[in-house]
Amino acid sequence: MKNWTKRTLLAAVAAIVIGGLVYALRPLPVPVDAAVVSTGPLEVTVDEEAVTRIREVYRVSAPVAGKVLRSPREVGDAVIANETVVAVILPGDPSFLDARSRRELNAAVAAAEAAVALAVAQVQRAEAELVYVHAELSRKQRLLRTNTISEQAYEKARLDVETGKAAVASEKAALELRRRELESAQARLIGPETPEAYDVHSQECCIKVRAPVSGRILAILNESEQIVQPGAPLLEIGDPRDLEIVVELLSSDAVKVAVGADAHVVNWGEPRRLRARVNRIEPAGFMKVSALGIEEQRVNTVLDLLDPKEQWQNLGHDFRVFVRIVVWRSKDTLRLPLSALFRHGEDWAVFRIIDDRARLTLVELGHRNTRFAEVKNGVSQHDRVVLHPSDRIEDGVRVVERRED
Repeated sequence: MKNWTKRTLLAAVAAIVIGGLVYALRPLPVPVDAAVVSTGPLEVTVDEEAVTRIREVYRVSAPVAGKVLRSPREVGDAVIANETVVAVILPGDPSFLDARSRRELNAAVAAAEAAVALAVAQVQRAEAELVYVHAELSRKQRLLRTNTISEQAYEKARLDVETGKAAVASEKAALELRRRELESAQARLIGPETPEAYDVHSQECCIKVRAPVSGRILAILNESEQIVQPGAPLLEIGDPRDLEIVVELLSSDAVKVAVGADAHVVNWGEPRRLRARVNRIEPAGFMKVSALGIEEQRVNTVLDLLDPKEQWQNLGHDFRVFVRIVVWRSKDTLRLPLSALFRHGEDWAVFRIIDDRARLTLVELGHRNTRFAEVKNGVSQHDRVVLHPSDRIEDGVRVVERRED
């Protein structure tokens, strides 16, 4: 009897020890983060950097060749259409004269001076002759009263006076012509070392280019004084209140976007989002090399801002923004976090938590964005899934959810 009791006690102790060892050596549950499969809104967007631009930018060019003075305006100045002077253009300086040209022009000046002296002498001769015929007319007028001469002789004297007056006028006109020829010859001697002085405040000095539209100066392309040719760009003017957004989408993304699609503008300098809408998708793409050296086909997509101007008044021309264009939207769809998904062969899968164990489950997905994926089959609402599953988690492994403090 005593032997039987002793054996029973030893067996019991051995069982307790073995059970303790089994309990102590059994694998501990793997701590995991979990999320609940739920229904809610889901948006799929095309995300890309973009820039703002003024819808209508006017580039002011030089209307004629000449010397443009230093710009009287600064970038950011407000201008009024057809009133504000934005550039002043003077005539260009004459070219240098070589020795032969200068000698030829000096000779031409001397010849013109001689012609003026000759014309002065001819005027004096014509005036002397006019004095003489006036005296003749007076004498013949007295003789006509006494019938000493005929009426014909008197009329001849009057004709000589009128002819003399015309000759004086003709010689004076010739003198004026020679003087102008002298001025022309002297003007051809002017070189860049003896420039004419221009009064920029007079109306005849120069061409004053005025702003074609009201707005602000965006850029001054030629700020310093320099010689310009017709059509040379001087500055750009635009209205900062008339902004649009241009985003260069990959051609594969552009085909998903429709005109009229909603968009959000984020990361533009303030925390609130701005509403926008796709206005135009250009029909032709272009190649652009990315920062990694990859050739990409891009398509310009233009968006209009929908929020009041007061909410984005600090934005300007060529400012960097980030846009999200909505290509698909649902107000109520079954969704799960992307961080719960992983590849299982060719399929997508998640680990569901059932009775504190991870169960491998294949899922069928629909649309996805950067946070959630639409679930068409595989899990149900309120199912709990493992987030960021590690290599320690396998089908059937015991898990325990981490608790937030």
